[in-house]
Parts: sequence; structure tokens; C-alpha cells
Amino acid sequence: MAVTRGAAPAAGPDQRSRRSRGRGPGARPGHPFGRTFTRILPLAPAVVLLGLFMAGPVVWSFYGSFTDAALTGAAARESTWVGLDNYTGLFSDPNFPKSVWLTIVFVVASAIVGQNILGLALAMLMRSANRVVRSVVGTLVVTAWVLPEIVAAFAAYAFFHADGTLNNVFGLVGLDGTNWLYDLPMLAVILANVWRGTAFSMMVYSAALTAVPPDVTEAATMDGASGPKRLVYITLPMIRRSISTNFMLTTLQTLSVFTLIYVMTAGGPGTDSSTLPILAYQEAFSFGRVGYGTAIATIMLLIGAVFSVIYIRMLKPEVD
Repeated sequence: MAVTRGAAPAAGPDQRSRRSRGRGPGARPGHPFGRTFTRILPLAPAVVLLGLFMAGPVVWSFYGSFTDAALTGAAARESTWVGLDNYTGLFSDPNFPKSVWLTIVFVVASAIVGQNILGLALAMLMRSANRVVRSVVGTLVVTAWVLPEIVAAFAAYAFFHADGTLNNVFGLVGLDGTNWLYDLPMLAVILANVWRGTAFSMMVYSAALTAVPPDVTEAATMDGASGPKRLVYITLPMIRRSISTNFMLTTLQTLSVFTLIYVMTAGGPGTDSSTLPILAYQEAFSFGRVGYGTAIATIMLLIGAVFSVIYIRMLKPEVD
């Protein structure tokens, strides 16, 4: 006897809606964690490489600052954990506080004051000058910035040398020259770093000044505000965030300047221009005390972090 199978009952509207729920064109099936993992998975190789090549050396250097690692002797083959001995030794070393002070002077004078003030002045000049002046000034200033640091350092050395360009110019006008690299080494390296890095500040401030509405300054001019008042009460407040950003970038860059000072003075005469990067290099590679030099580098890292936190707080938007 044949058995007839009836057709399955048609799904009602409620059943169809339950089946199609979550299958719309905009729906994304899967657990939220799975979707997040899928998004970040392509970034994993880049994050791992970034950690290996950036965070890895920092962590390893931090560890090395607690050891007696050296270039020669038994410590070169197998270093020993010495705890805080390297750091306590810094505060009993007369060269360390002197290097800290010279580093602060170098950063404040050449970056925070020199590069920022001169960069802002040149940016305002480029904004109001004619095309010829803009071309000449831009070429002269930017050339110093795009030169390789070693080339710029040798150029500055030749300029400030006792028989260099500056003293020859003084001789032509009847003035007595001086041995800048011996008598005034910090002044020489500060001026060289200002010359080297002002172009960056000039470009940052040139971009910031284009965002200042001309009608605001024109209205202030019509109200009788002088140029200095317009600068202090209108221009500077409107580019405050660019100023803070440039302060942070120039400070961190100047804090790590090594080649310029090493080529010009090598930290001398004596230790009169030995900033923290120079001192760390000398301790690690000239005297072979790698662990001690790494401790100095770690202090530099902490100083840079403090400056970064200060500037980042300055960049926070004001809330009324």
C-alpha cells in the first residue's frame, strides 16, 4: 500500500521573520569578541615588529642599567646584577649634575627659546615679505635643516673654529676673534643647533599662521591695536596648540642631540660642553662602563617623558 507524504506546512510570517532575523544586509553575524579579533588580526605583525624594534631595546636598556655590563673584562662576557649601584653612583659623580645642568641650558636656550622665537619671527616674515625675500630666506634656512647632521656639524665646526669663517669675518672689520670652541663651547653649540633646527619651527608656525583669520587682525588694527598687541593678544592665543606641539617636538629632538656636539667639541674642553648624550657615550664606549652609561641614557628617557607629559597636558582642550 502506497503511503502518501503530505507537504510540509508553509512557514508562517512569524516563523519566517525569526529565521530572517539577523540576516539583513547590514547585520554582522558572530560574537562581538570574534569581530574585534578579526579587525585587529591584520595589525598584529606590525604591532609585534614595532614592539621588537622600539619597545624591545628600551626594555633591554632598562635592564642593562641594573648590571655591570662592560666592553672589556669578565663583565663583557657575563654581566652581573648590581641593583641600584649605577644610579646611586650617578649622584656621587661630579660630572653627572654638571651634565644635567648643561643639558637643560642647551635645550632651553637652543630649542625652547632660540628655535621657537626665531622660527616664529621667520614665519611672520615669510608671511608678509615679497616673493624674492621668501625664496632667499626659505632656501637659506631650510638648507641647514635638510643637510645630513654630520655635514651640518662639520660646517658649524668650520664656522666657529679659531681659524674659521667667523673669526675671518671679524678680522676683515677690524675686530679680534676668539677661540669659540674652547672659550665659549656651549654658546657655539647652542647657536649651531639653532641654525640647524629653526627651519622646522618656521614651517610649523607658517602652517599655523595660515589658520589665523585675517578679518580678526584687521578688526584689531582698526581698533588701534599695535603690532605687538596683535601678536600677544590675538595671534599667539590662536596658535597656542601649535606652539605647545612645536615645544614638545623641538625639546625631545634637542634632548638627544649627539653628533653636532661631538663633532664640534667632543664634550670639551674637559666637560664644559658634555651634555647627557655625550656623557652616556663616553662612559659606555670610551671608558667601557656600558651599564653605567645605560643608566645615564635611562635618566635621559625619564627626562624626555616628563617633558612629554607636561606638553601633552598643555595640549588638552580647555573646558569652561
